[in-house]
Amino acid sequence: MGTIEGRKPRVVLVPFPYQGHITPMLQLGAILNSRGFSITVAHTEFHSPNPSEHPEFIFLPLPDNLSGCETSYINSLNGISAMNTNSLARFHDFMVEMLEMQEQHGQVACIVYDTLMHFVDEVATRLELPTVALRPNSAAYLRSQHVISQLQADNLIPLPESQLQDAIPTHHLLRFKDLPFPVNAEIPNILLDFFTSYANIRSSSAIIWNTVDMLDHESLTKLQQHYKVPIFPIGPFHKMAPIFNTSLITEDTNSISWLDKQAPNSVIYISIGSIAIMDKKELIEMAWGLANCNQPFLWVVRPSSVSGSEWIECLPEGFEEMTRERGCIVKWAPQKKVLAHPAVGGFWSHSGWNSTLESMCEGVPMICRPYFSDQVVNTRYLTHVWKVALQLENNPERRGIEKAIRTLMGDKEGKEMRQRALKMKQELELSIRRGGSSWNSLENLVEFIMSFTQQNDKGHYDP
Repeated sequence: MGTIEGRKPRVVLVPFPYQGHITPMLQLGAILNSRGFSITVAHTEFHSPNPSEHPEFIFLPLPDNLSGCETSYINSLNGISAMNTNSLARFHDFMVEMLEMQEQHGQVACIVYDTLMHFVDEVATRLELPTVALRPNSAAYLRSQHVISQLQADNLIPLPESQLQDAIPTHHLLRFKDLPFPVNAEIPNILLDFFTSYANIRSSSAIIWNTVDMLDHESLTKLQQHYKVPIFPIGPFHKMAPIFNTSLITEDTNSISWLDKQAPNSVIYISIGSIAIMDKKELIEMAWGLANCNQPFLWVVRPSSVSGSEWIECLPEGFEEMTRERGCIVKWAPQKKVLAHPAVGGFWSHSGWNSTLESMCEGVPMICRPYFSDQVVNTRYLTHVWKVALQLENNPERRGIEKAIRTLMGDKEGKEMRQRALKMKQELELSIRRGGSSWNSLENLVEFIMSFTQQNDKGHYDP
């Protein structure tokens, strides 16, 4: 594969700087690199990936000029806006330089960008470069955002409390209470603008999705009709990509050594992801629930993930002594390896999309404790559509936690969920094999990106 004097065509990736977004973007880069494309990653200085983990990529830092205050809430709307504003000029200059050097480094085929990095579209439009949008979440989540926007357009927000349990007519697998933002109260305009912006693929020629047709078929079909551009569901990315580390947080590999000493399917693994924050009361209730269930556990407590606490100093007195022989607490774990370990029999998760895919790919049933955004949508699908999980409601208490763990790890209901999870694992494995839906979609994506190199003669560029 090549276009300029035999050089590989180049794809430029622009990830949003959070673990749940950087991870699938780098995985996509590995997938495309394995199919013959050179990869350049243009990334913010905030939460920048480690180039040494990906020696086959070229990395370009974009000075984001974010203050300490802005980086503390980069996942908020103001932080996202500042980052887009600050990154635009440098990215434009970088792309001009790259286009001028195409004979040495290969023709730029397209830019693939996380839709939260919408400054990319402005630069690409100026330089007449094709773009492809990456959706790191499920297709069902994006449809749920469309529902909120339509409710607002129809002046139906706030919705009466009595309707929250009703199925959404245009998205019947969800109830109104399963939407990613509560619709029984007024929604700030800045958030509504965000929904509109996030759903807007602007001038993108296609959408790549880290999902699988069997999981998201209805939503993918509806969104294809809505956007009217090619859609490529090629997930799960982590199973399609060559194995490498994408974690922004240092992983404690001792957790694997600890798992090696545990019985098969005996351990409940707990992690609430890279962003979610809990209060001290919830941590204490979690601790007593784990203590009382008598189940071996591997518990990830991310530093600063407990409000007002550095790490685990607020654990209740006596907890560590009670659980020392059957519990392991770490700051971060190599999650994909953990979930693939035969000792792990259940996953207590925040239900982020990466965690959801990783768990389903290993046939591990789940306990869902969603905090915000797509986690709420994913939880509904896990518990009521795919039926491989239990849900803990907000503000879970120790008795409910103990019951959920016992149900998942030992009761008839838990065994049935495990059987369904293992069947789903098999179906997901088929999707990435030759002839499977994700495999075929990837083949089509490669052809689609190559078509850009055939359309865009390098002589057309005039800076």
